[in-house]
Amino acid sequence: MLDTPERPTNEVDHSPRPAHVTTGNSVTPKSRLTKTPKVLANGSQAFVWYLLSIVIIIVDQWTKWLAETKLNFLEPIPVIEPFLNWTLAYNYGAAFSFLADAGGWQKWFFSGLALVIALFLVVYLIRAPRNAKLLSLGLAMVLGGAIGNLIDRVRLGKVVDFIHVHYADVWHYPIFNIADIAICIGVAIIVIDMIFLEGKREGKSKG
Repeated sequence: MLDTPERPTNEVDHSPRPAHVTTGNSVTPKSRLTKTPKVLANGSQAFVWYLLSIVIIIVDQWTKWLAETKLNFLEPIPVIEPFLNWTLAYNYGAAFSFLADAGGWQKWFFSGLALVIALFLVVYLIRAPRNAKLLSLGLAMVLGGAIGNLIDRVRLGKVVDFIHVHYADVWHYPIFNIADIAICIGVAIIVIDMIFLEGKREGKSKG
């Protein structure tokens, strides 16, 4: 009886394989390749932005004090004719004198609203990404402006305005102050950051 040759069997390696990939001479665990870089928050560095807010508050309150001590109510002082006057005015409402004649309750409403916004910005500045400096700049400016006008509402029941932009007697922009300027510029900076920079930061964190 002829012996039939045994068929070769393919041996299967059941030993565990290391969870890594190699590039050249380096070995990198897969878990490290898939992990996105951690985004650092401002944390204690938010103190720098708080200082900027404090500077805005000081400048705002100082210029309002000058306006009340040097100017007469609604008597314009020409600065750059025919575009700019110093004119002391009071705003009992919100921007553009909204709800100025509401009867007094608006003082506490807008004061409470400004306080909530200020507290939100204080916390948000701590949590904002450390590399988002333009965003932090905008937040700090809005914070300083909001607190500047809040001080007026609590102390006087009204906001002191004195910057009067106009064109002769044809066109007049509502009279405003340094805090209003800081808020407007700060909001514009935040919007610019959201449109042009936020997506780039998220792309880098995921890349």
